[in-house]
Amino acid sequence: MAIELIRENIECEQLLGESTCDTIIKAEYLIPDTHPDVIKILTVDSKPFIVNKEVMKDKVYLDGQIEYNIIYLAKEEEKMAVYNVNYIGKFSNYVEVSGAEHNMDCEHDCYIEHMECNIINERKVAVEGVIKLKAEVYRNYNFEIIKDITNSEDIQMLKNPMEVDKIVGTINTDMIAKCPIKVSNDKPEIGSILKCDINIHKKDINVLENKIVIEAAALINILYKGKDTRDIIALQEDVDISKEVDYEGITPNMESYTDFRVDAMEINIKDNELGENRIIDVEALIKAATRVMYKEEMDIIQDAYSPSVSMEMKKEDYKLNVVHGQAKGEQIVKGDIELDKDEPKISEIVMCSGKVCITEKRIVEDKVIVEGVLNVDVMYKTRDEDKYICSISEEIPFTCPVDLSGCKIQMQSIAKAFLESIDASIEAGNIAIKAVVQIYARVNYIMPKEFLVDISPIEGEIPKKKSSVTIYVVQNGDTLWKIAKKYFTTVENLIKVNNIENPDGVKLGEKLIIPGRACL
Repeated sequence: MAIELIRENIECEQLLGESTCDTIIKAEYLIPDTHPDVIKILTVDSKPFIVNKEVMKDKVYLDGQIEYNIIYLAKEEEKMAVYNVNYIGKFSNYVEVSGAEHNMDCEHDCYIEHMECNIINERKVAVEGVIKLKAEVYRNYNFEIIKDITNSEDIQMLKNPMEVDKIVGTINTDMIAKCPIKVSNDKPEIGSILKCDINIHKKDINVLENKIVIEAAALINILYKGKDTRDIIALQEDVDISKEVDYEGITPNMESYTDFRVDAMEINIKDNELGENRIIDVEALIKAATRVMYKEEMDIIQDAYSPSVSMEMKKEDYKLNVVHGQAKGEQIVKGDIELDKDEPKISEIVMCSGKVCITEKRIVEDKVIVEGVLNVDVMYKTRDEDKYICSISEEIPFTCPVDLSGCKIQMQSIAKAFLESIDASIEAGNIAIKAVVQIYARVNYIMPKEFLVDISPIEGEIPKKKSSVTIYVVQNGDTLWKIAKKYFTTVENLIKVNNIENPDGVKLGEKLIIPGRACL
């Protein structure tokens, strides 16, 4: 008997494991000769990023760099003034992930858990802190299954519907955030840029027919020192960014997740029409990586046989990763920062910035509970002549539940945290913080599944039929399929001969007529 097998290739990935490690940072740097002596450290802004990764046996090696922007007080013409210096450091470490192998796919992340800067002497500073590294390792499956059998009406097949998670691909695109920021006449001219941060927020991603629309906003925060003055000024501008990317084969019913990263930034100070330094041209390259996935419904052959021919079937077991779902949650984080009584009283807040760090996550019934820390830096003015600029840092813990119906404690989860907005105000002499933190959570679980991967007829004598009728008593666990296969008949024959109305409802102890069973 010649049969034709219709095969389908299954490509899927399984989250093998996720792990983190803490990397201790310790480094010393000299103040450049072009800068005055350091008197007091105000803030240290640290931006870590991974430059190289390598998946190895049971671990992932991550190599990275960290950019420091240290803002400090110095004495200038017998008065205190603000300056900044920039340094680049390196870090590397291994993240232990059991079962990891070379060439497996890996996603990584790094963020500051804690960082401080201290003065060694007037010409040297030391940075010390902790960078948390995270690695997610994925095992890829690529195998063929038998989807259907044609060219033989004699073969009986038991098919069951099944959803298989498939990844269309990752769509990488570059976006440009460009904005000329104008300084009004009531503020001093621009002397030098002390700090520039860009936070990507208001993200909105839509998967359409054969294309994806990415929309977001780049919140630009600039701190500058005034020309011919020691005053410092903060500016803020929100720039909308968007892009449409064509991608063949994607449809609106597919799901997506997009990672944004500020890859490069250029800042130029320009003159206005009066020849004054009042324009800051900011241009940033933002990389967006959108992962598109979907669930494909397939009828999988669970079992097959022929009433007239013996067949050999080959089955393989695979552990498939099932994406239970993904969701977002938002949490308003509030905190009250008490100022030291020995410090001069606050008169005005100059700038407030923050970073979020996930410290723990767990799955409960229908929720993912994410715990984290909001690291806040506030720079403010005082009425003290020498300490006219001060700063304070605070770590504010938060907990954010993400609703995801049906998730169970034994499932796996991936979580990411983003700072959507942050504000600071003066209340009763202290600093009140209000921030909005957004959490993304994805929940997976492992489902063992047996697939039919090959089938072939076995040469030999065709089973002979008896003309006699057999009465079969239904046993525990029996189905019409099992009975038909055992006696080399068909489900249709059993239904017809026994006048069965509900093929799925045969009862224990029920007697069935088996027409002309085979000799075994």
